[in-house]
This record gives sequence, C-alpha cells and structure tokens, in this order.
Amino acid sequence: MSDPSVYHVSDPRTLKAVAHPLRVRLLGALRLEGPATATELAARFGESSGSTSYHLRQLAKYGFVEEDPEQRDARERRWRSVHRYTAWNELELGGTPEGREAAGFMRDRQFEVFVRDREGFERDRESWGPAWVEAAGMSDDMVRMTPETLGRLYERVDALIRELEAEDAGKPGAERVSIHLAAFPTRGYNG
Repeated sequence: MSDPSVYHVSDPRTLKAVAHPLRVRLLGALRLEGPATATELAARFGESSGSTSYHLRQLAKYGFVEEDPEQRDARERRWRSVHRYTAWNELELGGTPEGREAAGFMRDRQFEVFVRDREGFERDRESWGPAWVEAAGMSDDMVRMTPETLGRLYERVDALIRELEAEDAGKPGAERVSIHLAAFPTRGYNG
C-alpha cells in the first residue's frame, strides 16, 4: 500500500518542475509552516508576489500544491502542500538523460538546503543554548556495504526518525530538526 503523504514522482518533467530553487523553497515552506498566500511567501523569501504566484501555479500544475480548501476569506488565495515528502526511483528516472538530469537537479537542491540549514545554525548557534549546541552537528563514516544493506539502512533510519518524532510530539523544548542522510559509494580516498 502506498503512503499518501509521499508523492512518488516517475515523470522527469514533474521532478524537474519542482527542482527550481524557488519552487523547492516554496514547497518546503508550505510543508513545514502550513498554508500561505503568494504574498506571504513573497515577503518571506524577498521575491515579488507575481513571481511566487507563478511558481505556486507551476507547483500546482504538477501536483505538489493545491489551493487550501479552508480559505480565511474570499479575497485571498492560500496554498498548501499536497504531500509531506517527494520521492523518486533513481533507476526508473535514470533510464533517460532527462531523468538523470532531473534527479541530479533534485540532489543539488537537497544539498543547497543542507548548506542553508547548517549556515543558519552556525549563524544563530548562541541563541539555541548549550543543549542544542551539544546535540546538533554532523558525523561521517566510511563502511563497506552492499546496495541491499544500504537500502535497509535507509529504511531503519527512517523508522527510527518517525519513532523518535512521535515520542517527542508535544514535548516542551521540542524543535523542528533538519536531518540529512546521504550515502554514496566511493572509490579510493576522497578526503
């Protein structure tokens, strides 16, 4: 059974449509902060409302966002994310140059989000307090695995994240935490 919170993209044009840097940011904001108008999003990201409106319509065209059925008033047009996550099958999309390019664009956007999250934490680290400064960070490791084992690692990490998220739901002091997991096979030493 498929998870309705995940948008499984199989068309390279759909994945490429969301890979635009502003569209990724708009979709991320709607997923994390909830429904918003093009004007609200424009102010948040330093864009014109015409630009955010255009990009929201493009996201809607490809099924990423929709008009929020619970509009606050008839004069505004609020948008919401349709899904919590976007996923794609690398082999399925990698069968064409367009698919490989779209998946590459998305990996680039994911990396940009990671860098932005890390820079934001570094900029504001003193405001988080000692407990968050101690808990936050990055680690890396180099291990030998098969593709099947790596797939199981992703599944187990995802299950653990959901379990711990549920455990902390509603707890005082719980903050939104950006978690990035990446694993790529390497040859030789890349240090």
